Amino acid sequence: MDTRTLPRQLLSIKEYLALGEVEPGFTELVEGRLVFSPSPGAWHNHATYALAFQLHEQLSDDFYVVPRVDIDLGLAPDGAPGFSRCPDLLVTTSGAIARTREEDILRAEDLVLVVEVAAPDSKRTDYVTKHQEYADAGIPFYWILDLDDPVSLVTCRQDGKLGYQNSPAVTGKFRAAEPFPFELDPTALLR
Repeated sequence: MDTRTLPRQLLSIKEYLALGEVEPGFTELVEGRLVFSPSPGAWHNHATYALAFQLHEQLSDDFYVVPRVDIDLGLAPDGAPGFSRCPDLLVTTSGAIARTREEDILRAEDLVLVVEVAAPDSKRTDYVTKHQEYADAGIPFYWILDLDDPVSLVTCRQDGKLGYQNSPAVTGKFRAAEPFPFELDPTALLR
């Protein structure tokens, strides 16, 4: 799409989806406004896919790992200026994946886990803005993988009306029982 023809009004989720791809990289929708981001670099993508493979290997058949797809956060009523994010990875259920054959987008209530890989130019967005939006959307678990030395993982879990409860950053082996049994060494993702 020619950026000179981009809409000038605030967009609903439906209007956002109707735009299709607007430029190389990706867009997200924040309070009806298009937010443009460059494509992630090789290091970022390598870590993302290494994590995706580890998740895939450890999940039961009821869960799916999906990289870089739009999700409707459900933070606005239908037709109102919407919120859509495109996390680096997400984990959803087989039922939600099946539903996407008829619908164009996953919804926040479909998600078990969202993962962002923090880049130098996205840290504030990942640690503050998306942290709040994902909590407000009711996504049960949010992980932030930070590739700065030392590589670390922060896990966030819904804590009722308080939003997310963050764990301390893990730089060594990580084991989780929720939302599913999982073991990871964040530094091994970059080998």
